[in-house]
Amino acid sequence: MNGGGGDESGGEDQDVGGSGEGMRKPLLRNTGSWYRMTGPSSAGQQYSAGSSSMAVMGRESHVSALLCTLIVALGPVQFGFTSGFSSPTQDALIRDLHLSISQFSAFGSLSNVGAMVGAIASGQMAEYIGRKGSLMIAAIPNIIGWLAISFAKDSAFLYLGRLLEGFGVGVISYTVPVYIAEISPQNTRGALGSVNQLSVTTGIFLAYLLGMFVPWRLLAVLGALPCTLLIPGLFFIPESPRWLAKMNLMDDFETSLQVLRGFEADISMEVNDIKRAVASANKRTTVRFQELNQKKYRTPLLIGTGLLVLQNLSGINGILFYASRIFKAAGFTNGDLATCALGAIQVLATGVTTWLLDKAGRRILLIVSSAGMTLSLLAVSAAFFLKDNMSHDSHLEYILSMVSLVALVAFIIAFSFGMGAIPWLIMSEILPVGIKSLAGSFATLANMLTSFVVTMTANFLLSWSAGGTFLSYMVVSAFTVVFVVLWVPETKGRTLEEIQWSFR
Repeated sequence: MNGGGGDESGGEDQDVGGSGEGMRKPLLRNTGSWYRMTGPSSAGQQYSAGSSSMAVMGRESHVSALLCTLIVALGPVQFGFTSGFSSPTQDALIRDLHLSISQFSAFGSLSNVGAMVGAIASGQMAEYIGRKGSLMIAAIPNIIGWLAISFAKDSAFLYLGRLLEGFGVGVISYTVPVYIAEISPQNTRGALGSVNQLSVTTGIFLAYLLGMFVPWRLLAVLGALPCTLLIPGLFFIPESPRWLAKMNLMDDFETSLQVLRGFEADISMEVNDIKRAVASANKRTTVRFQELNQKKYRTPLLIGTGLLVLQNLSGINGILFYASRIFKAAGFTNGDLATCALGAIQVLATGVTTWLLDKAGRRILLIVSSAGMTLSLLAVSAAFFLKDNMSHDSHLEYILSMVSLVALVAFIIAFSFGMGAIPWLIMSEILPVGIKSLAGSFATLANMLTSFVVTMTANFLLSWSAGGTFLSYMVVSAFTVVFVVLWVPETKGRTLEEIQWSFR
């Protein structure tokens, strides 16, 4: 997957694929490593006069992993906006473009089809052009897709726009968690990693909120803003130091890490750990798909993929995509307002998770989250079954409507408490560097495939039986509790290299 081996002693640059400087220069331009160190790290060290604004920011304000995380988090905001767009626009889209329920369901789920293509490409893109280059490429089809939806005159443009959006989402879904994990200090990696899901929920909430006040065409234009801002933002952050090390750009690797940790920080120990891990990975030949069945690869792949699949099979996307319809079916006249409130609660709950992750740990939060989801879905299912099979009683109907509302809110809180953020975080932590591009693409593809199945079938399942739909989601959540207890390790407070070596 890359040329040459790592240099455990550090110090000098090595050729990539034997091409020396000829290969090195274009990679530097692509990764944004325009700033250069001219001596050992110190408060008074000098940087070249040709440095970009990235160097100025690093010298004056010590560019941190938090700032980099907030910039790349614009990508997941776009992801969330894509997920939330369907709910407030369903009635207007069906009316204005004369769509059937099946056509709208196809529109809602086509983003997942595009995301599957993006997921397949994401690992190799992130491997060969870097994390920043992948995000740059992902932003462009997202912007074009939103504009296609905004100017759509029929279902064809809607579908095209949704597919383009989905491709970008597929690349973003893999690349952002990996980038954040690779730049974060081990003691804050959980909090910074959960910003990915916090941004997704923020995007969903914005789609719900703005959808109450603006027409769907203008809402689509607003959907292009996160990626429009992401593109220039990428020029102000460093490339992942671990990717630079893997590409044998050792000077730029150390510079990037120093910028991320602060110019007075001692990074020698972290530099040596990363070089050893990269050297070990580079000694092995390229891993083929069939070789993932080796135990040292199989276990982390099963855990990472299993969590991402179970995350979607809990029905979260079906609920978020069609929340307005679910609330109307439960008896609420203003389903959009209830949906907006649900989105706000999801943002707040995910924010609490961001604070807790590096304190409580990943494993316990996953157990609490999946158990809470199971109980909440059981209550929602029971409320809908009783509502569908009782004689007309306005007072009892009101009580059941309130039960379903409270239970749905509890489900969203429980999901946000762990299953929303942690599967992506764990995937980015446990996959060994030698298989990260291939296995990460596979795990992201599995996530998008199950998301497609859930969003495509949710409308039809709700028409068949709302109670039965939520009961099936409950069974998956109950299985998730068992899966976490038996399989998922704790990764809190450990370096990526320590986590990945533990599977050997």
